Amino acid sequence: MQLAQAQQLVSNAQHAAQREGFHISVAVVDQAGLQVLFARMDNTALGTIDVAIKKARTAALFHTDSAALGSMARAGADLYTLESTNNGMISFGGGLVIRDEQGQVIGGLGVAGATLEADEQLAQEALYG
Repeated sequence: MQLAQAQQLVSNAQHAAQREGFHISVAVVDQAGLQVLFARMDNTALGTIDVAIKKARTAALFHTDSAALGSMARAGADLYTLESTNNGMISFGGGLVIRDEQGQVIGGLGVAGATLEADEQLAQEALYG
């Protein structure tokens, strides 16, 4: 994960959020889940900081978008305790896997601060256009 790519993703997410009237936090991590870049828009709830980072880490470490893990991490499901691993994971929308041209995981993107549906939409727009 290159810094320039992370900067572009953050910029894309922030522009989309501003257009939709949301204030968000955005995190980009590398394939090991280590932070490459983080940004919080003005007037964003402080609790979104940790959520955005955990969404990005979840996607990168499990090679799966955070929303896809949701049904598997519910009470009684196979991955019920997933969220308590790796210093905390998130199993709802807004965390996307970042892959290179060969399909290799190079990182994760996390968006938090809008609605759950909008977090996912903003992340998708930031990553895929």
